Amino acid sequence: MSGLLVTPRPRVSPGRPPSQLLSLTTSEISFEPKAEPSTEGELHLEREIDCGEEVLSCQFNPSGTLLAAGLINGTIKVYLASDGSCVHTLKDEQSITEHLPVTALRFHPNRPSAKGDLLLATYAGGQVKFWHLSTQSCVRALREDRQTLSATFNPSGSHFLSAGSGDEILVYDAENMTCVNILQPSPSLSLMDGHRSRVFALKFHPHSDVNFISGGWDNTVQFWDMRQKHSLRRLSGPHVCGDALDIDPGTEQILIGSWRKEENLQVWDSLSGRKTFTVPDDFRGPSRTYCCRWLGAGHMITAGSDLNMCRIIDRSSLMTRGILTDLPGGVYSLDMSSSSPSAAPLIAVTSSHKLFLLRPTGSAFS
Repeated sequence: MSGLLVTPRPRVSPGRPPSQLLSLTTSEISFEPKAEPSTEGELHLEREIDCGEEVLSCQFNPSGTLLAAGLINGTIKVYLASDGSCVHTLKDEQSITEHLPVTALRFHPNRPSAKGDLLLATYAGGQVKFWHLSTQSCVRALREDRQTLSATFNPSGSHFLSAGSGDEILVYDAENMTCVNILQPSPSLSLMDGHRSRVFALKFHPHSDVNFISGGWDNTVQFWDMRQKHSLRRLSGPHVCGDALDIDPGTEQILIGSWRKEENLQVWDSLSGRKTFTVPDDFRGPSRTYCCRWLGAGHMITAGSDLNMCRIIDRSSLMTRGILTDLPGGVYSLDMSSSSPSAAPLIAVTSSHKLFLLRPTGSAFS
């Protein structure tokens, strides 16, 4: 029965010119079902989770046991990473009434396990909420006068940042949710010490509680100290439209993804601000990047749209080592679970209304 619901696509002789397609009879056309998502190379698809609505954001909790998914209708669903069962549904009267997308999710990185997981969520209507998972309750909330599109905690969890449709990045005390600083560009348009358009990505330096980078539509990545008003420096070129910034804790190289067909994945040196190299496209073609991460010391992972796929890339050869292809839609978010040095992490990828749980294998995790 399910096969009757699959939209077929025509398959014709490769030598027939397009102008003759309209004259084909039914007997000359064969139909094949739309390709299902699958993996190739050193990447194993462990599980698919149907969330019922389009998924825009995802995040593992610090222990890697739970996976939260932010949906387009304002609901957050939380799943067991071990078997994919839904254990929590986070919504309140406001999210049900306003029906606005969940744009970012971040678990508190340093919360005592006895107190339970605390999840920071942002919404397209400007809401910023702290959800307590075990009680499925919103314990603190505020509303910003903008579309809030991105958020992140500093490594200690003492503060968090939010950014969105304006040029401001707001710094909050995580304990009482009060705004302690507003980061923005100088009034003079001759200076570029801050963003001039939407901000989609925020990433703290892994060894600092105050230094972070940000990226957005204005084709810059800005370097900040969250105690200052303006950025310290910048690099120009990347067009960031999602969670596409990551800093390698060992080399301090920055991995940057751009939502464009050319030069969509690059590595930059954080100290000099110079581009180190551009990662070549997969042989299947370019994919506009929405999200990317370093994967251990030897690999990187990237995903996006156009060619809706997620791939693991060898850091030395810049060749694809594993790939998830034929996804039903663009990949707006990915995350990796924490794991011991001897175990491969679990990778979550969002596409359409599904979560895809993947595990790198072989040398892709050596």
